[in-house]
Amino acid sequence: MLRGKQSWEFTNHPVIRSTGVAVGPFEANGNLTKDFDVIHDDLWMGKTSYEQAHRLLLEEAAQTALKKSNIRPEDTQFFLAGDLINQITPTSFAARDLQIPYFGLFGACSTSMEGLALASFIVNYQGANNVLTGASSHNAAVEKQFRYPTEYGGQKPPTAQWTVTGAGVGLITTNQQNENLPYTTSATIGKVNDLGLADPFNMGGAMAPAAADTILAHFKDLNLDPSHYDLIVTGDLGKIGRTTAMALLKDKGLSIDENKFTDCGLLIYKEDQPVQSGGSGAGCSATVLYGHLLNEMKKGMYKRILLVATGALLSPLTVQQNETIPCIAHAVSIEI
Repeated sequence: MLRGKQSWEFTNHPVIRSTGVAVGPFEANGNLTKDFDVIHDDLWMGKTSYEQAHRLLLEEAAQTALKKSNIRPEDTQFFLAGDLINQITPTSFAARDLQIPYFGLFGACSTSMEGLALASFIVNYQGANNVLTGASSHNAAVEKQFRYPTEYGGQKPPTAQWTVTGAGVGLITTNQQNENLPYTTSATIGKVNDLGLADPFNMGGAMAPAAADTILAHFKDLNLDPSHYDLIVTGDLGKIGRTTAMALLKDKGLSIDENKFTDCGLLIYKEDQPVQSGGSGAGCSATVLYGHLLNEMKKGMYKRILLVATGALLSPLTVQQNETIPCIAHAVSIEI
């Protein structure tokens, strides 16, 4: 059901039946180690390129989610996923091995919630019984495409963020009766925002307006206020972006308790890890949601959360041509 101008309500409550999360060594040393299913002790992961390692992360996360649910790939109707590499080749190559009908998505770091919103819509309206969705990134693969190869050891400004090496996947299925599983209740699809920032080392500042715009639309469309949720989580705004988003929301008349407003890029790493403003990457919100946040919901820590994944829709070419950075954010609400 369409609510307002840009939101869907999922009245049949598609459930997140199972999840899989695979990460690299830097993430394993962070705050959320216990919430990860597969942990690698080096960035190569036994492969000959970082891009192949990137693909492996998504394959492992997808296979883990399927294994936990006892649902076979051949009984899964669709696979919706994406990443940050040109032509989303790591995801497409993973889909080649999974052999599940595939929608390749690109929403930059918002891809995790783009996929969850679409998967929920498809299942809610009986377009499928089982849909696999997720997103991934690899620090060494992504950094050399959008900024500089990590081998250069180039210095980064305090506004920069650390691209997560990880993949998070969820299996979205029809809701059976009396299941104590997290389920999606709504989604708000964002509009592209661009306030003129052009610095690829300040993604949080560039994406904050998109996050604020989608949050405002969500509450307006669904006639809710922030007190409805136990936690509102952005995807990867980091320290600077979170502060900016809260200020923008306040300017628009929406005040959110800062203790209920956090960011996946701030949750995943420890304070003493050298990540500048926080974590980022398509795998950031995917690993934190499908690992930590859903686990916390199952423990009873949260009953309702809103996850707003943000994405910077730039490319290496647009950066070289000094274009500004268009950004987007998609939100999905989850209850248990």
